[in-house]
Amino acid sequence: MYSKMLKTEEALQFIKERFSTELSKQLSLTKISSPIAVLDGTGINDDLNGVERTVKFPVKALQEKSAVIVNSLAKWKRLRLKELGIKSGEGILTDMKAIRPDEDFTPIHSIYVDQWDWEKHIETEERTLSVLKANVRQIYETLRITEIAVSMKYPEIKPILPEEITFIHTEELLQRFPTRSAKVREKEIAKEHGAVFIIGIGGKLSSGEIHDGRAPDYDDWSSENSDGFTGLNGDIIVWNPVLESEFEISSMGIRVDKTTLLKQLKGKDLLERTKLQFHQLILNDQLTQSIGGGIGQSRLCMFMLRKKHIGEVQVSVWPDTVRQQSIEEGICLL
Repeated sequence: MYSKMLKTEEALQFIKERFSTELSKQLSLTKISSPIAVLDGTGINDDLNGVERTVKFPVKALQEKSAVIVNSLAKWKRLRLKELGIKSGEGILTDMKAIRPDEDFTPIHSIYVDQWDWEKHIETEERTLSVLKANVRQIYETLRITEIAVSMKYPEIKPILPEEITFIHTEELLQRFPTRSAKVREKEIAKEHGAVFIIGIGGKLSSGEIHDGRAPDYDDWSSENSDGFTGLNGDIIVWNPVLESEFEISSMGIRVDKTTLLKQLKGKDLLERTKLQFHQLILNDQLTQSIGGGIGQSRLCMFMLRKKHIGEVQVSVWPDTVRQQSIEEGICLL
């Protein structure tokens, strides 16, 4: 068992180094440091779907002010992009580690989250669907290059990603599978194409529902795009043959400007957030226009190594029932 675990650990380091180096090259990113916690009440922490609890704690040296473990660095990165004076067409890349206590335990979910967070400076006129798609293709090419490198180092793993990623809007997906749930729609399209980018996550569909939740103050999911739909964001999803299901690798998008920020906050009845520090910077045109996202490190490694459980590629907290089931199924949790 221990030799198997050690082999996995070595493979994890290989994949992470290979992927992050290639991603930096593809997107012109510079690797930087990042925080594990930020002060509460500033609007900087990612609210995810808007309902998840955060890990909060008082800081003695700051007169007991509350700090929170980051959920992601979606907003912090945009601040840092401006502070570092990153030129247009270039960006930053960092390792994000977080604790999400409201995550349910599943083979692909843990309370521990690790991802590559990246952010890239773009011009106002580049807030377009074509720019979004171009960046998606570069990330996907990084995935393919990494998978080929893994297969060369570990011949038992055969490349399965298609040459091209397929783009589809959430509304198109709804029209194609009108009687299916959002997750089943994702499963069907991922199985058909192998790799897809689903556009417009967070915006309301013709059914009156949303495909999936997305916070209203970082991704732009409401602007009209050149395909005749709405949204300049989305998720990269691949087909996972081990789990026989859809498998989200990345969430990303062009960030809100002041117009879309107000529109999306109003739509979610959250206009009180306009008083927060981060939101004030956007409303006063003091932040760089950008595109960015998060790419799950454990998710990526799980896919590349064809593992059945995320606990095989990360060290986390698991209930006894999960540990016992893993033993019965021959799954080696780290």
